[in-house]
Amino acid sequence: MPETYLTRAGYQKLEKDLAELKKRKVVLSGEIGEAREKGDLKENAEYHSAKEKLGEIMGRIGKIQEQLQSARIIDELNIKKGEVQIGVKVVLLDKEDGEKYEWILVGQEESDPMAGKISVFSPLAQGILGHKVGEEVKVTLPAGLRAFKILKAEPAV
Repeated sequence: MPETYLTRAGYQKLEKDLAELKKRKVVLSGEIGEAREKGDLKENAEYHSAKEKLGEIMGRIGKIQEQLQSARIIDELNIKKGEVQIGVKVVLLDKEDGEKYEWILVGQEESDPMAGKISVFSPLAQGILGHKVGEEVKVTLPAGLRAFKILKAEPAV
């Protein structure tokens, strides 16, 4: 089972989501029981809808449980000073247009580019992982080859 990298906050969010899903599972199980008591199940839309929802919830519960079992908390990792790795906030200078970009490198499950968090599996992160502050790196992105200078890499968790 592959490891899932999460921040402590991400881990706690998954635990909360799991608890909510388990509560919904109990409610849906009750609804299925009530629908079953109404008789003919072939034409009972409530029964089929509840069974479908229960199946979706069970799938999500299984996925979250698997993520929690294989989780490695990022803030427990040994983050090396000045090196780009998971759990690090990195500031990049685009050598072409002079723009500065700031990203936090996180596991796939916590990726949220709009919030400044990108997955370590993204093309940009893959291109800068393992490099150090001060280095210039060429990264192949979907839009083409770009050159960046790493200005800062510090623990973000």
